[in-house]
Amino acid sequence: MQQVSSLRIRLEYRLAAQLLHARWMTRSPGKHRLTMRLFQRCAEAGHTAALSFYGHMLFHRGNSPQDKAKGARYVFQAAYAGDVHAQYQAGRIYEFGCAQYARREEKAVTWYARAAEAGHGLAAERMAEAYRYAHLGLPVDSRRSSQWAALAERAQRSEAGEPIASLTH
Repeated sequence: MQQVSSLRIRLEYRLAAQLLHARWMTRSPGKHRLTMRLFQRCAEAGHTAALSFYGHMLFHRGNSPQDKAKGARYVFQAAYAGDVHAQYQAGRIYEFGCAQYARREEKAVTWYARAAEAGHGLAAERMAEAYRYAHLGLPVDSRRSSQWAALAERAQRSEAGEPIASLTH
């Protein structure tokens, strides 16, 4: 039964993702409600990518403090499950703080580093910047800044579809 439920959730997530990017009915409130309802169901079922996406949406665009709090919880669930985008968002939540999560620079650094090491370019850029300008409680360290900047460049090239092997030459 768990396998059937899991398959259903995966299919609902794919449908929601396709609806999100569908060009038809772009301004349809009904399409938007259906898409968000599907993402919500998937997130509540524990689907990692849905937790990340829907959590991000709720946190940044939620109408109430309860929506924003639920969004942050979803983002952290996805981050702990290994979703690289959620790890980056967790870093941002801790860097800037919010009602339910106080600003904690050391936790922001931890989440940014996890995301960067997993290939998230913006997280690697943020780490390079933090070491370059002594942000997030880190010391100025040009060697570490360069290492993170190189990692950010590799991530960007990887996202652009360039072969990784060409980066070593």
